[in-house]
Amino acid sequence: MRLATVSTPTGTTAAVQDGEDWRALPARDLSAAFADGSWAAAPGAVVPGAVPVLPLPRPGKVVCCGLNYGEHIRETGRELPAHPTLFAKFADTLTGPTDDLRLDASAQWDWEAELAVVVGTPLHRADRAAARAAIGGWTVANDLSARDWQRRTLQWFQGKAWDATTPLGPVVVTPDEVDPFAGLAVSCRIDGVEVQRDSTATLVFDAADLLAYVSTFTVLRPGDLVLTGTPGGVGMARDPQRWLADGEVLETEVEGIGTLRNTIRLTQEESSWTPATTA
Repeated sequence: MRLATVSTPTGTTAAVQDGEDWRALPARDLSAAFADGSWAAAPGAVVPGAVPVLPLPRPGKVVCCGLNYGEHIRETGRELPAHPTLFAKFADTLTGPTDDLRLDASAQWDWEAELAVVVGTPLHRADRAAARAAIGGWTVANDLSARDWQRRTLQWFQGKAWDATTPLGPVVVTPDEVDPFAGLAVSCRIDGVEVQRDSTATLVFDAADLLAYVSTFTVLRPGDLVLTGTPGGVGMARDPQRWLADGEVLETEVEGIGTLRNTIRLTQEESSWTPATTA
């Protein structure tokens, strides 16, 4: 199935694709549908003029893995990790599949195309088999990063958790339709020029590994998201370095799932925060 949260004249609804149409599910969005199980309910009426928006507006957890493709690890000058390199985002970081990305306070905004996993059933201290069975679906994400903020400390959090900078969607595709374990192409384009491409078959830690590992220390619930990492080709690793510019169109695609198309809108607003002085 191909699931989405779609706009309606009165708000949004979870929906399932039926040919060219979207049919309503009994939930206001996919966050609610995964939480109560109604994503698997019998679909209702066609939603006229339905347009997919942010599919999962309220995940309880957004866990991300960095350094998870060999080429990206090499371009950052690091060794192959023995354990997943994890960081977290908030639901506030997510934005829709066609929304403009309004970026400020940094001149070093970078792109990171990613496959994202949607948790379908609760997981706690799961083994690999249970983790794989708990996958509810797959979607597309781009983990935009403010690299100058990211490099301020050894922790990446402040460069990764800016509000409305992680586009997600346009749909959630259930595991019976696509198989990233066998390999799906992940790619990123800027104004039509490809800057990233790799296969999910080359992930160091695949989705089952990541869900099992994360569930060891925190419970994962239906509708939670795990981003699996980005291929090589990011702007930070280029010579010269290359950052996103105002007006550019960023396209993020995972084969068999869909494409995000977001326009970059840079602003001149600067951070007002200054370090405290010491006596």
